[in-house]
Amino acid sequence: MRIFPILTAIAVAIALYFVVMQRDAVRAWLGSDSEAALAEPETATTSHAVSVVVLPSEAQIVPNGIVLRGRTEAARRITVQAETSGRVISEPIRKGAEVATGQVLCRLDPGTRPAQLAEAKARLENARISAENAADLAKGGFGPETAVVAANAALESARAGVARIEQDIANLEVKAPFDGVLESDTAELGALISPGAPCASIISLDTIKLVGFATEQDISRLRLGARAGGRLVSGREVLGEVTFLSRASDPVTRTFRVEITVPNPDLSIRDGETAEILIELDGEKAHLLPNNVLTLNDAGALGVRVADGEVARFMPVEILRDTPEGLWIKGLPDRVDVIVVGQEFVIDGSPILPVVEGGE
Repeated sequence: MRIFPILTAIAVAIALYFVVMQRDAVRAWLGSDSEAALAEPETATTSHAVSVVVLPSEAQIVPNGIVLRGRTEAARRITVQAETSGRVISEPIRKGAEVATGQVLCRLDPGTRPAQLAEAKARLENARISAENAADLAKGGFGPETAVVAANAALESARAGVARIEQDIANLEVKAPFDGVLESDTAELGALISPGAPCASIISLDTIKLVGFATEQDISRLRLGARAGGRLVSGREVLGEVTFLSRASDPVTRTFRVEITVPNPDLSIRDGETAEILIELDGEKAHLLPNNVLTLNDAGALGVRVADGEVARFMPVEILRDTPEGLWIKGLPDRVDVIVVGQEFVIDGSPILPVVEGGE
């Protein structure tokens, strides 16, 4: 039973003899087959480049904008109020009627005001004569200077009384302060109104405002005078410019009021219509690329793979706009070769054999 260990020892000794003492003969016997076998993995590793198709792309200036939801508002709105008291003696003008600047909306009964004016004018004439007599007496040395001062004060008081009554009579006619459209009937015939009571409500629609509310992130990107437009619920599109940017946010929504002024000469745009507002921003550089170029890296960042010579590189990007022609993407160099076919089979740093799309 000891013969097997003896044979094993003899075989090991023979193998060691050939490996140590006859090394060159063993190498010669193994020949080029072993060297080729040993070299094969290295060759395969260094030459495993992936063929990809690249699309040369140059950045372009792309107009950009912000979309807001909003509504239309009249450029001016006012409730015209009476400045004196009296009974309305004019027929009412019905809401919806167009009114012009200076047109009488409500006329009030003058009452005893004409008589009060006549009395005030008589007092004024009396005060004027008294002031002249006091001045003549003082000039001749027959009256004191204080009498002249008192007479002049009475004269000015009488003038003020006349002016006050004349203004009160002028206020009997309540007039439109600007061209517009009545949003309410004027005061009814026979109604008794007092100072501060409403006569009528007027809105001006020859220009209209599109009002939207921008977020804290967007308001800093807007500027006065920027071109803007709106699409109404009816499908009508209008153009204007930004005329107001609020510097104080709404305490509830934390948004900022934005106003765009739009011409409305035919008064066809009504107050309170829902509108989708697009405000133009400064253009940005971006590349127009196919939708399928987007990919994710190991960290989950959105980007594209590009050809850096014969090496693939990952570059993070941001989508600026989605169009039927493709995606406008920013974040890339002005000139870049984007991998459009084969990007799924390479990672950052992979060797590639780039072929230009459409090339031979």
